[in-house]
Amino acid sequence: MRLHVHPGRCEGHGSCFFVDPELFPLDEQGQTAVVDGAEVPAGQEELAREGVQACPVLTLEARD
Repeated sequence: MRLHVHPGRCEGHGSCFFVDPELFPLDEQGQTAVVDGAEVPAGQEELAREGVQACPVLTLEARD
């Protein structure tokens, strides 16, 4: 599974970060620092899905 980022959508709510700060780091401005195409470590797929679903502006997407 990989995480994909829709550029320019993040509004800095931090909802993904609160699900898992390691999977969903934030930059200095409080916006997602997830690298587009980042691979989710084995066993953390469900947590990744939760973080993606937590985003109120649909910045992130998880693809198998």
